[in-house]
Amino acid sequence: MHIEPGIVDGAKMVLAYGTAAAAAAYTVKLALDDLKHHHAGSFALRSVIGAATTFVFFEILPHFPVGISEVHFILGTTLFLILGAAPAALGLALGLLVQGMFFAPTDLPMYFVNVTTLLMPLFVIDTLARRVIPADTAYVDLKYTDVLKLSLAYQGGVVAWVAFWAIYGHGFGAENMASIVSFGAAYMLVVLIEPVADLAALALAKALRPSGQTALVTRRLYAA
Repeated sequence: MHIEPGIVDGAKMVLAYGTAAAAAAYTVKLALDDLKHHHAGSFALRSVIGAATTFVFFEILPHFPVGISEVHFILGTTLFLILGAAPAALGLALGLLVQGMFFAPTDLPMYFVNVTTLLMPLFVIDTLARRVIPADTAYVDLKYTDVLKLSLAYQGGVVAWVAFWAIYGHGFGAENMASIVSFGAAYMLVVLIEPVADLAALALAKALRPSGQTALVTRRLYAA
């Protein structure tokens, strides 16, 4: 979902700075909540895992340009379910930054746009999970319909933010709108894959269930 340089530029970037700052502030709030249930070492370790896997998702997994952006298999829902909201958010932000700094420097001017696009939908599925997943259900026990709801919300949120930035930057011209539609149609195909990846990750986690609490995953993965 790397939005191409030039889609938003000049004075319009002020909004991206603001949304990214809001995302950072909310990530701090989630981090403080996370630290009530996990020790600092676990939080740091899960954040590093999130950053490393995000880099793999962006740089190694297949990705291709469509319309105004690129289609990536971000697997944000998988990161959320395995690592927790705060480490997933920090991992996405750091992984995107590492990729931009060392492998795709032309993307760095759009970092605040892209990080907003990644994190805001993550916050949505965090809220959604609290509402639709019963409090007595561990994540490893989720069903396909549960993860499909989360995946639809995350991927739909990514598409909505990309569309917003494109319209904000270039307006409602026919060419711009056609690019948005083509990107959205291609990106929502990810929804066919992500729930399967989520369930595979959860099945693996269930098979490897540790005897006690582990620092590698969020407590909610195994404990309701």
